[in-house]
Amino acid sequence: MEILLIRLVEAVLMPPGLMILMMLLGTLLVGRLFITGRLLIIGGFVLLVAASLPVVSNNLLALLEQTAPTTPAQLNQRQAQAIVILGGGRYVDAPEYNGEDTVSKHTLERLRYGARLHRQSGLPILVTGGNPYGHASAEGELMRRVLENEFRVPVKWVESASANTWENARYSRQQLKRDGITRIALVTHAWHMPRSVLVFEQHDLDVIPAPTAYSTRARPLLLHFVPNAGALDDTRKALHEILGRLWYAMRY
Repeated sequence: MEILLIRLVEAVLMPPGLMILMMLLGTLLVGRLFITGRLLIIGGFVLLVAASLPVVSNNLLALLEQTAPTTPAQLNQRQAQAIVILGGGRYVDAPEYNGEDTVSKHTLERLRYGARLHRQSGLPILVTGGNPYGHASAEGELMRRVLENEFRVPVKWVESASANTWENARYSRQQLKRDGITRIALVTHAWHMPRSVLVFEQHDLDVIPAPTAYSTRARPLLLHFVPNAGALDDTRKALHEILGRLWYAMRY
């Protein structure tokens, strides 16, 4: 129930939900409170356009994507003991996979990089992702199948009880502790890395960030000011991470 409530609040506070709500409320009020209603409509429109601009989304993501990629030499130098790959969602009822669930594109990007690090370092892998919506299989199990069946990479630990990044860290720590693992290479998206490192370190793990799939990119100057759906999604991701850190500070 908590996860559903959080998703509902996100839908209201994140683009484009907040802007749509502002414009809808303004439309309802404009007959009685003309100035207030008009300001809400204009404000919602301006915020929606701003959130859709690459110049806005790129700068927000740049605040998060400040961790440089890692190398096998750095993993060896810091004596990493394991690779932890965070789940990033699932592809539900995939028709090309006989209607079964499989990993989402975000999760697949993380798995691909985790498999690369494993081949370079030989370190064992833990995958972490739960099943908060009650699907047939936990996300961690889907990740294990893809790594072992498609990438031909073994998975030593599967964490499948978590519902968010905080619980990823909590339950992963419990499994790793039993094998004396305290120093990990953490694989997730570059924009998700700051929050992930924070919570894993709070669970007494020494974290070597191993970010992948950087979102900030160069483009012609003019296109920085042309709204598009991709930039809107990037703005949403950045705000999700920023608000997520505030929520974790209050919740945990």
